[in-house]
Amino acid sequence: MAAGGHNSGGMVIKLKQSFKIPIFLILFALLLPAPVIAAPAVYTVRAGDSLWKIAVAYEIGLSEIKAANPQIKSFDLIYPGDKINIPEASSLKSLEEEVIRLVNSERSGRGLPALTAHWELSRVARYKSQDMIDKKYFSHDSPTYGSPFKMIESFGIKYTAAAENIAYGQRTPADVMKSWMNSPGHRSNILSANVTHIGVGAAKAGNGTLYWTQMFIRPR
Repeated sequence: MAAGGHNSGGMVIKLKQSFKIPIFLILFALLLPAPVIAAPAVYTVRAGDSLWKIAVAYEIGLSEIKAANPQIKSFDLIYPGDKINIPEASSLKSLEEEVIRLVNSERSGRGLPALTAHWELSRVARYKSQDMIDKKYFSHDSPTYGSPFKMIESFGIKYTAAAENIAYGQRTPADVMKSWMNSPGHRSNILSANVTHIGVGAAKAGNGTLYWTQMFIRPR
């Protein structure tokens, strides 16, 4: 079936049992249609700081901060006065934020509560979009991280419900949202009452094609 010039696939539903949480619900929907760039920000370490504290304050993953600071010999030992280079979360962050705004606009128009932006989930979504480019695939199941279910968990995020939408080829947030909203499976994820938080990650291939990933969760 054609959708906006791109092929589209159906939605896959997967249930998983847990001893602590009776059922994990994963709703997967897919739509066919250089690593993150460092930015010039420098933080001066203060008394009481830890690398994790700095990462949370700037909403940046630890691995990204470590990669941007080869001058630090031991990341367990940072001292007041040390200079920490803060990489940019994503050069496409404004596009990601606009997708989140459009999602909440769709939900608001139907009387649904807004989803809370979850920066750690957006980080996972960026890795997924970049992985699809790097490994030349388009699927919910990554050869690197496995299923979205496993991928989210591997990044230390706990949840009782999760959903994923992926797409590529759309040039703007409005375009990708239009494609998703025109697909029943994707639309049901966007308008789900079972999730409360959202992360969005975009990545650009060498030929300029944008890859998009939406991840939704209800945190545990």
